[in-house]
Amino acid sequence: MSDTPVLFWNVDTQFDFVEPAGKLYVPGAEKLKTTWNVLTKLAAKKNYRVINTADFHYTNSAELSDAPDFISTFPEHCMANTKGAEYVEETEPADPVTFDWDKVYLTLDEVKTKRNIVIRKDAFDVFAGNPHTESIVEILAPKVVVVYGVTTNVCVNDAVLGLAKRIEKVYVVEDAIKELPNIPLPFENWKKLGVEMIKFKELQNML
Repeated sequence: MSDTPVLFWNVDTQFDFVEPAGKLYVPGAEKLKTTWNVLTKLAAKKNYRVINTADFHYTNSAELSDAPDFISTFPEHCMANTKGAEYVEETEPADPVTFDWDKVYLTLDEVKTKRNIVIRKDAFDVFAGNPHTESIVEILAPKVVVVYGVTTNVCVNDAVLGLAKRIEKVYVVEDAIKELPNIPLPFENWKKLGVEMIKFKELQNML
């Protein structure tokens, strides 16, 4: 794997999802912070680029509802420019370039020079929730993508499905993801798509 362009893909490791005080807390997510921290440090040590996705909502977001079903709609969370939208300390991207879903950019060339890239989104699927995602992935052209974060059965799943269509090999770090309750888990479908689940220690040995 050392001869192959590797990209880490950190999904939504934000306060509102990870911390028990968060607005849409994923039970048990805080227990993954140590592993996420090691992944963050590993990427820095190996000089791997990291795509860091983030929910970044305004009050009119389609996925927000006062009467959420917790499947396709949810209560307010990760609201723009609030603490809830910030990354937890363990995954805080160092010196990133940020691409907002609601802005136009004359160039995306900074993705070539920055190791950390933040993609803010207003949908579960980062490819649908930010119009720049597709081009960013094309510019980086990774052969291998390593995915981790939250939540397994919502935004992680959408990221994995999008990446599986575009990337030669997608790994998901199985002990670095966490799901929301009451939504089916996607593992069987991932397997059909050739996505490989891998434990963190296995990943360390491969890299």
